[in-house]
Amino acid sequence: MSRWGLTPYESFKVSEISSRRPSGAAVAGLVLGSVGTAAAVGAWIFGPVIAGNRAKGIERTIDLTNANTNNTLNRLASLLDSERAERVAQGVTLTQTVNDTVSGSQQGTLTAQQAAELSAMQSVQTNLFNQAVLGNLSQAPQKVALYRDATPCGCGCGN
Repeated sequence: MSRWGLTPYESFKVSEISSRRPSGAAVAGLVLGSVGTAAAVGAWIFGPVIAGNRAKGIERTIDLTNANTNNTLNRLASLLDSERAERVAQGVTLTQTVNDTVSGSQQGTLTAQQAAELSAMQSVQTNLFNQAVLGNLSQAPQKVALYRDATPCGCGCGN
């Protein structure tokens, strides 16, 4: 008899049964293999569905981006068109104003203050033009002496 009170046959039978019991590594391998197989089968079955939905989402994002870009470009084009129309409309007025100012024919429609300012501006421009033609712009308007004789310091030393 064994120390547990079993006959040799019973002791042999118990040891053989316990030796065939699965170990922890075998159970873990079986579980991981089953999970891996289930994941592979799931990916094989549901992969195209998920990929199709993802592609549709990407297409939707691209469509929204294109729509926003088109809206922005349309607003920019309309802004440029309106600005060009405004410039064309003002071009005639601006050209006429410049021609009147240069020829001096505008002075009849100006107030006394504006006419005086225009006359002063024209005289300044004429003066600058004449000085530029004569080459006097680079010279100082008043001649300045660059060197002056030393003066005594006033302390009585004679320096």
